[in-house]
Amino acid sequence: MTTSQSRSTEDADMEWCYEAVHGVSRTFSITVDRLEEPMARQICLGYLLCRVADTIEDAGHIPPGEQSRLLEQYDRVLDPEDPTDAEAFVAEVGPWLPEPEERTEDWEVVARTPRVVATYEALEEEPREIMREPVRELVDGMAMFTRRYAEEGGLRLQTLEELEEYCWYAAGTVGTLITGLVSRGASPERAATLRDNARSFALLLQLVNVAKDVEDDYHEENNVYLPAEWLEEEDVESEAVTDDANHGGVTTVIRRVAGRAEGYLDGAHRYLEAVPERHGNTLSAWAIPYLLAVGTLRELRERPEDVLREGDVKISRAEVYALLQAFEGDVSQAHLQALREEMVEAPLHQ
Repeated sequence: MTTSQSRSTEDADMEWCYEAVHGVSRTFSITVDRLEEPMARQICLGYLLCRVADTIEDAGHIPPGEQSRLLEQYDRVLDPEDPTDAEAFVAEVGPWLPEPEERTEDWEVVARTPRVVATYEALEEEPREIMREPVRELVDGMAMFTRRYAEEGGLRLQTLEELEEYCWYAAGTVGTLITGLVSRGASPERAATLRDNARSFALLLQLVNVAKDVEDDYHEENNVYLPAEWLEEEDVESEAVTDDANHGGVTTVIRRVAGRAEGYLDGAHRYLEAVPERHGNTLSAWAIPYLLAVGTLRELRERPEDVLREGDVKISRAEVYALLQAFEGDVSQAHLQALREEMVEAPLHQ
């Protein structure tokens, strides 16, 4: 293959990866669209590498022991010292892949793991090595949790501490990846601020997801992330988390998880205050997901019962559009603070 043919293939693969992100995540789709090169490419690929593991871990039709085995093999694919390749991983996943006409965008990414990995390996060495260890930590953490609850057939988190441990592997590792990429060349003080507050930024976003997705997590993935110790205080068993008779007790627990998430807002805001705009990075790429979380917490505070009654709580499309419009020009830190204060109280479009 000539150099021009190789570049053409890499460009086509990268274009497919951008399209794949738009299909699997509304939030990261917004983020990637707001980034410039080379950061857009690096964040897109980092996210897709994580999404492969996340899809395996969330697959309710795969037995937990098999999930752990597949995740361990995927980790070997990412180990530069291990000969396991992505094609061998996909061959092992094959029996669990939905038929092509029935695949969601998530499963299409899993099926195309070799394409994602090859595009990642084509990156320059510095960003590639910054990304590798956080992704592998996420994969290892998910394998550990599926092993821990293998007999239950799905995750049944017991305590707040275990919930936040899970949130670290699911999102904190991604925060480490992002921080490693955006902090290159930053002053020691700014880099330290980013590292000190990356956990808050990640746990804020993940705890919001836990609070709003109780119904889907249980019925589609057979996972219960609400701490069993909090459910027990409301006389609710994990297996009955979506029963009509338990809506009142579960709503109380949802409020508590949302309250825990709110405790990370200030740290997440400090993270954004330190984000440097270099290497194609932009403030808006990370401020928009943060403010979407602010708005979702407002909705969870006002109508937590809708998580179970309607299956989800999210901000309206009109508010999302208004938020995107607010970032059409340059956004100062003062403007970011004003947007946060406004969205805590009421929908932005109102």
